[in-house]
Formats: sequence, structure tokens, C-alpha cells
Amino acid sequence: MDKRSILAMAAMMIVVTIWLIYNSVNQQPPPLKDAEKGRESTTITQKPAEEPKPAVDTIIKETPVIPDTVSKFEKFGVFAPFTKGNDEFITIENDLVKIVMSKKGATIKGWTLKNYKSWNGQPTQLIWNRGGELYMTFLTKENKKIDTRDLYFTLNNTSGYYKLHGERTLTLTARIDIGKDTSIVKTFKFYGNKYMFDAGVSLSNMDAIIPTRGYNFVWSDGLRYQEMSSVDESAEALAMASISGDVEEINADGADPVISSPHGYIDFVAVKTKYFGAAIIPYPEQSFDGTVDMLGTMYHAKNSGMVEKYTVSLRIPYKEPQQEQLFRVYIGPLEYDLMREYGLMNLMNFGWRIIVRPIGEYFMMPIFRFLYNLIGNYGIALIVFSLLMKIILHPLSIQQLRSAQKMKLLQPEMQKIRERLPDDQQAQQKETMKLYSEYGINPMSGCLPLLLQMPVLYALWSVLRVAIDLRQAPFVFWITDLSLPDTVFTLPFVFLGIKHLSGLALAMGITMFIQQKMTVTDPKQKALVYMMPIMFTLMFSNFPSGLNLYYFMFNLFSIAQQVYINKYSRKRLTLDQLKKMPKKEGWLQKKMREAQGIAESRGKSLPSKYTDTLSKKDGRPQQQRSRKRKKK
Repeated sequence: MDKRSILAMAAMMIVVTIWLIYNSVNQQPPPLKDAEKGRESTTITQKPAEEPKPAVDTIIKETPVIPDTVSKFEKFGVFAPFTKGNDEFITIENDLVKIVMSKKGATIKGWTLKNYKSWNGQPTQLIWNRGGELYMTFLTKENKKIDTRDLYFTLNNTSGYYKLHGERTLTLTARIDIGKDTSIVKTFKFYGNKYMFDAGVSLSNMDAIIPTRGYNFVWSDGLRYQEMSSVDESAEALAMASISGDVEEINADGADPVISSPHGYIDFVAVKTKYFGAAIIPYPEQSFDGTVDMLGTMYHAKNSGMVEKYTVSLRIPYKEPQQEQLFRVYIGPLEYDLMREYGLMNLMNFGWRIIVRPIGEYFMMPIFRFLYNLIGNYGIALIVFSLLMKIILHPLSIQQLRSAQKMKLLQPEMQKIRERLPDDQQAQQKETMKLYSEYGINPMSGCLPLLLQMPVLYALWSVLRVAIDLRQAPFVFWITDLSLPDTVFTLPFVFLGIKHLSGLALAMGITMFIQQKMTVTDPKQKALVYMMPIMFTLMFSNFPSGLNLYYFMFNLFSIAQQVYINKYSRKRLTLDQLKKMPKKEGWLQKKMREAQGIAESRGKSLPSKYTDTLSKKDGRPQQQRSRKRKKK
């Protein structure tokens, strides 16, 4: 391994160290405010502790409780009669989900997925808000703030339970009739084999009550957490709005609430956690120019955990006496095929959009799904995938190994240059470049395979973090979930955010150590042989076990390749053979030669009285010597 490669790897180590420090800092929630101290909220139990309401005054804030002396009519106006009633529940069960709807507010109170479990084996119930989701808020012309969760609707269906299968559908209607031909009607159409349903809001002759600014269609508090680590799930939780094709996100990862109100033609608005999401999608033919209000707040939880809750509200203008607005609503897993079907791929975080995301979205995921369908085990699929990647990168790996062999052959000659010019770094560099040119070596060619693998590695890391396919997918022995670290040892202390050691990360570190021992020959570089595997083992201990499995197997294949080439290759180069090989000047060599020529031409252009021979005393070049004399 040449000096430049070592410098590149050292730079990577610095980046890793900074990443570890940054990660350890960011995993700690911000300090509790005085008003928040002593408050607890659970993130991993099915009944979370009560959370305080956001301290931000928005149109989607809860209506404060008023004294009993104030009549309901003064608070609700013409809607006062609809605040009395008995709540009733309707259960709709299809092939994928169990839904509970409430007569009060005509809201969704429960949404339990049948094919997914939370981290502790409990049913995956995604609705967090006890008041229900998909409700309306608006200000009347009398300045009464109305939240439809306070109102009792009349349902057209009296049965308390419905079972749907396959292509069967069910339409529910909930209405409030304020007067003759004056009403609010909410409709829901459920399907037997979908996580998605249709929702509609119809206003009839409400123009005397609701002003033209309209109403808000609201989803509040985001989704309930389902994973063991609330910190890890909060890292992927956010609210998102797609406006005229542009995506805007908010992330409540700080102590203060985050607010955003983008305006334009609304494609969809959504909230998400790590593996699940809820999206409200206006029907294409009813796309409207409106505003989306997004509010995000972070709360502290037990055991240094955190919970991020998001509320999204669509402002829908009221322009006609008879107005109906239709939506598609998706509540379910962030599955690759479903996200593509509903145009919600932006909810899957595959990394940087320019290079990394296309690799993950169009290359990694399709191959994973194909291999899994072929093999039936994601762990084995990852092993096969690492072998495929090794085959694809084989030409680059061969180039890297040959470059390392050439640099190894040049080590004696480079040592002679260092001994001949021990105090003149500039002359050493010049002679070294001449040596590279004489033997046709590009010193940076060995780094190319490493650089090309970095986007692939990051794309794989992103895929394994967000792909629900790997969630709770077992492999062998202690590896029960390829989307989580495979902990084999818990540290007695926290070191740079690392609380445990991963078995596969340790195996990956061992294979990295073996690789370094096989390539590093310079005694001055021996420290890196031990430092790099240790640093990467610590860093990868927080990564998904699927990623560590891939990297471990990739290293094993690389070691096998290197052993085979070193032992059985018939093309063992010598210095004489290397010198006789065709030479091709690389881009870097060309630029360095040009820079050297410019430096030499500047030195020759100086006055003759300043261009004496090198000082025998200190051996500095003419230009440096003449400048010192000039200063005197």
C-alpha cells in the first residue's frame, strides 16, 4: 500500500471518528426544559404515557376546555346539538388490516396490521391519537372554532362488524344535517385486499356557516412507534409534503417545535416512522392549489429515548355551495411495490438523490427481492449478492491488486530516494514522480476500487435501514433480525455512542485486519493495520447486521481472491519487466508534471545572482536560497 493510499485511509479514519462523535452527540436528546422535567412518556409499550400538547398556537391545536358556565351554544354555535350522544364503534376487517371507526367525529380510532408485529410481538396498531384520525377543523363565520371530533355523526350502517375479502368493498357514510339541504358528509370506501381506502368530504349549502377560506383535513400525532429503539425510529420519523412535484420535509429533532406551511398544488402529504407511513393523496382530477400545515414536536421518553410526533393539515378552500373533495388514504408498511404503485417512493429514504438513491432504488432492492424470491432467505440472498458484487468489481479489484504489487516492487527504489535526499521533500517528490513515470505507475489507481465501492456500500446501508423486507427477517444462530445490530456483548460503558459489540461487525473487523496484514509492508504503516479494523468494528456495531454480513462476506471473497492471485498467478512482475511495459501517463501524473514544470520555470526566471548552486550546508534549492538572501 503506497503513501497516498495510506493517507486516504487515514482520512477515512478521521471521518469515521468524527462520525462516531457526531452520532453519539445526536443520539442524546436535547436537555429537558424546566416545564418538561419529570415528565415521562413511553415509546415501546402499547399504552404510552400522556404527552403534553405542543406549545405552538396553530389551527390544528386542541380546543381548550371552557368553564361549565359557558353554554355549548356559545362555544359551538349551530353545531351545539351534535355534541351530545353515545359513542358507537364499527370494526372493519379485511385481508390485511383491522380497522376501528368511531361515531364521534367519524374518525379512525384503530388501524392494526395483520402481517406485522411490533418489536415485542404485540399487534402493530398504528393510530396514536386517542381522539381518532382524519378529522376536520374550521372557523365559522361567527368565529367559532369547530373540531369534528367533538361532534356525533349519524352513520348509514348500523352493524358493528364487517368482514371483507378479495375484491369486496364497503362504503360507510357519516353525516351531520344542520338544516334542510345543509350538511357535512364524510364517506369512506374500504377494500378487501388493500391498505388504502377512499375518503371524501362533502359540504352542502354550508356557505352561510363556513367562510371561503374553507376547512382543514387533519392527521395528527403521526404514527405509533413499533421498534425497540425509539432513538433509531425517531431518526427516520418525519412529515412530508409533495407540492407541485417538489418535496418538503420537517424533522423535529430539536428541543423546539418545527413548523412549515408550503403552498401550491398538493400531490400528497404524509407522516412516517422507520417502516410505516400514512399518506393523504388528493384524487388527480381534484388536485387543488392549497396550503399544507406541518407541525413536528419532539418529546423525551424513558431510558434516554425520544418520540417525534407530527401533525399535517390540508387547507381546503370552500368555493361552491355543493363541494366534494376526494382523497386516497394509505396507512400501512413502506413496502417497495406499494410505494411505487401509489407514487409515494419519496417516503423511502434511499440516501442522496443524485448517486446513492438510484443505486438503492433501481439496483439494490430489485436484486434483493429477486434473490429472496429465488432463495427464500434474506441472509443467504445477501451472501449471494456480495458474491455478485465481487464479480462485478473484479476488474477493478485486479487493478487494485496489481497496483499494490507494482508499488511493492518500487519500495526499495523509493527507500533509496529517501536516503539520498533525507531533508528535501520537494526533491523527493520530484524524484518519486520520475520513478512513477519511468515504471508507468499511477499512484492513485489502487484507490479507484475503494472509491467506487463507497456509493454502493452507502446505498446498501440505506436500503437495509429502510427496507421493511428485512424487518424481523432471521438468518442463523443469534442473528434474528437482519435490520438490527446483532449484539453479542454489551459494554459496561458508553464509548462514542457505542453501547454494544456486534458479532458480524467483529467478524468484519477481523477480515479487514487480515486484508491489511496481506497488503501493508511498510513498518511505518503498521499502526494502521490495527487501528482501522478497531475503528470500523466500533462504527459498524451500530449498523444493521445485514450490512455487516454483506461486508464480512465481501472481505472473505477479497481475501480468497488475493490469496489465489499471490499463490497461483503466473504473471509475477519484476522491476525489469515493469520497466519494459508500455507506459501511459495518467491524469494525475500529467498534472503533477505540469506543476513541476511551472515551478522549475519560475526558478530559472530569477536573476542570475540569485540562482547559485545549492548550498552544500543545508542542501536547499536555488530559489529558496535566493529568497533568503533577498530578505537580508
